[in-house]
Amino acid sequence: MSKINLRVIPRARQNKITTDADGTLRVHITAAPVDGAANDAVIRALAEHFHVPKSQIKIVRGAASRNKVVELVN
Repeated sequence: MSKINLRVIPRARQNKITTDADGTLRVHITAAPVDGAANDAVIRALAEHFHVPKSQIKIVRGAASRNKVVELVN
C-alpha cells in the first residue's frame, strides 16, 4: 500500500495530472464538487494514470477537501 498526497482542482478546463515541486500530485478535474462527482472523477483519473483498476484506489483522508490522501491497494 502506498499513500499519495493530492491537490484537487475541480471545474478545470481539462482532466490532467501534474506534479508540484514538493512531490504532491495536482489533479485537474472538469467535474464539479457536487454529490461526490469530483471524487469519482479523481479516482478514475488516478486509475488511468497509474494503470490500475479503480477498485485499488481509495480516498483515505480529505473526501470533502481539495487536499486529499489516497491509497493504492495492491
